[in-house]
Amino acid sequence: MPPGLIVRCLSELLGTALLVGIGTGSIVAGANAGGVAQWVLAVAWFVAVAVPVFLLARVSGSHINPAVTVALATSGRFPWRETPAYVAAQVAGAFVGSSLVLAFLGSAAHIGATLPRDDNLWLIVPLELPFTMLLMLTVLYLTTPGKIVRQVELFLPAAAVGISTFVIGPWTGSSLNPARTLAPGVLSSDFFGIGLYFFAVFAGALIAVLLWKSGHRRADGSPVNRSR
Repeated sequence: MPPGLIVRCLSELLGTALLVGIGTGSIVAGANAGGVAQWVLAVAWFVAVAVPVFLLARVSGSHINPAVTVALATSGRFPWRETPAYVAAQVAGAFVGSSLVLAFLGSAAHIGATLPRDDNLWLIVPLELPFTMLLMLTVLYLTTPGKIVRQVELFLPAAAVGISTFVIGPWTGSSLNPARTLAPGVLSSDFFGIGLYFFAVFAGALIAVLLWKSGHRRADGSPVNRSR
């Protein structure tokens, strides 16, 4: 019998706290040390995703991202009635993680907030949207109905986030997750471009669902009607 909603929401809260704590903590620690190579941050974010996925995927699915939860609900793979609770838990977890970073490591680098390089808002959508699509496609692959997930495949979302951190991290901070952007943004009082981050991330996740549905069979096993 699957865990109840409260247990699963606590799992999402803990998982998102780990994600944000490890990920943004690496940014703040690097800033405190006078800078760190981008590949180091990419590895840190890979770990930040992999840890909660391996620890908690069997409990709650380890969405740890409101955009992922909303996109899964849109795809029919997660119940809409549970979506608000999951999103609330993820946002709360992000604030827990970000608050711990602030308490133990300080406020350097805006507590790891996602900010566009040189305040260039034009960078956000073109960079964040496609990499959020990549992340969401890995999730859709792993949650394909009837699929038996191999242990090594659980690294796919972490790999997507790690690659994104390495490629676009210097330009946008590599959000891919509205909770990850919201918490340090609020706690550092720096909301610059936050609306565009939200748009890019949610749009990227939802476009990934549309692309997946157009190129694969529906969850009920019937083929996609390509005559329309």
